[in-house]
Amino acid sequence: MGLPMNVRYEEFGLQKQKSSMDEGGDYPSSPDSLPEPERPPLRHIDKYIRPECPCLSKRVTVAVLTCMGFIIMFGMRCNMGMAKVKMEEGKAKMKWSVTTSSAVDASIFWGYFITQIPGGFLAARYPPNRLFGAAIGCSSLLHFFVPSAMELQNPGLAITIRVMQGLVEGVTYPACHGIWRYWAPPLERSRLATLAFCGCYAGLMFSMPITGELIKRIGWHSPFYFYGSVGILWYLSWLWLVFEKPCKHPTIEARELMYIENSLGGAAQSHTIPSITNTPWKAFFTSMPVYAIFVANFCRSYNFYLLVLFQALYFTSRWEMDIEKNAFLGAFPHLLMTIIVPTGGVLADYLRKREILTTTQVRKLFNCGGFGMEATFFLVVAYATSSTAAVIALSCGVAFSGFAISGYNVNHLDIAPKYASILMGLSNGIGSIAGCICPYAVDLILTEKVSLRNAILTKTSFLLRTNALGNREQ
Repeated sequence: MGLPMNVRYEEFGLQKQKSSMDEGGDYPSSPDSLPEPERPPLRHIDKYIRPECPCLSKRVTVAVLTCMGFIIMFGMRCNMGMAKVKMEEGKAKMKWSVTTSSAVDASIFWGYFITQIPGGFLAARYPPNRLFGAAIGCSSLLHFFVPSAMELQNPGLAITIRVMQGLVEGVTYPACHGIWRYWAPPLERSRLATLAFCGCYAGLMFSMPITGELIKRIGWHSPFYFYGSVGILWYLSWLWLVFEKPCKHPTIEARELMYIENSLGGAAQSHTIPSITNTPWKAFFTSMPVYAIFVANFCRSYNFYLLVLFQALYFTSRWEMDIEKNAFLGAFPHLLMTIIVPTGGVLADYLRKREILTTTQVRKLFNCGGFGMEATFFLVVAYATSSTAAVIALSCGVAFSGFAISGYNVNHLDIAPKYASILMGLSNGIGSIAGCICPYAVDLILTEKVSLRNAILTKTSFLLRTNALGNREQ
């Protein structure tokens, strides 16, 4: 999942910058000897409250807030599945057919797919921090209108709103890689990126119990309004605390600023803005590491969206769990994933920094090991004979898949730092195809299973009747 041995550290980008920070992981000199950098003027609000989080460096603050943004985004996606389960149990039953329901589930991925590659170019041309914040802010605003569409039983309106959410959310992953182009020192890429991306899985972990409790105590509408409100509040915090580049932050310490800029070697600030004409498309589509990223993203996305859309339904229909137990037990696999993803990032960076393994070996080990164990435990889920066994196996499978995030999902920054946002748009676009296919595949499999079962029952009934007639004639 990393680089072939015969190519540079960054296949399509800039040469690896060597500095004193790369060798020791420390800052080059004492704080007293550092010159005070030029800082942009303080905004009006900064004169009263400094734009910083206590005890956190500015780059870790960016990672934490990015993580929270993904928590909100993926929490919103989880609301629909649990709300439909509750509506089916109550008086306001959904009148949508299985095909219509699948179309509503898949519709967010239609929009999500469309803006992946444009999102990469937008993140390269415009401040990626503003793009990321605006995307989640707009999606949170649209989320307020989803329950009205469901209550009206209007699939066309629901699909329209979900497509619009997908369109704005499609730029988030490319924008996130655009942010790390400026903020992540090379030897901290894994830990910062995985800390941000673990929000995708923490989003499910928090959303299931929160959504379950809100539905139980207030009603199935409440999670939509809750997440919409939290998303707007998060967007205001993002505008206050996050800046495009370290040099544009008005209160960043000189020590941290010098460390980031020296470790990047000035490359992030000086490169030509990628466009359709100067992007090395041929190099992308003739590179085996790029195809490895595409395949890994598709496979991981399919399993992830399968859980986002159908995990609650699986536990309800297969093991007859009530909504509260479903919510809390269903959150446990994603709790483990939330812990494993950043832990895997720290471990990956440790192995690279100590030169125990090369970047290529680390990416391949984490990716293939994570996927292999996930597949093994998912097979156990398929043949589980009790809800306890199913939850344990699902938890182990999801947890091991967390290591893969330190493989394929960070690899864009290794092989193409200059074009990371565009490459992320390509690979995540392919991953979003899995989200479009998943609801229809589940619908097809379940429909075929029912048809096969009915055919077997019909055939059995026919044979029994034939046998009874034969016995009667005798």
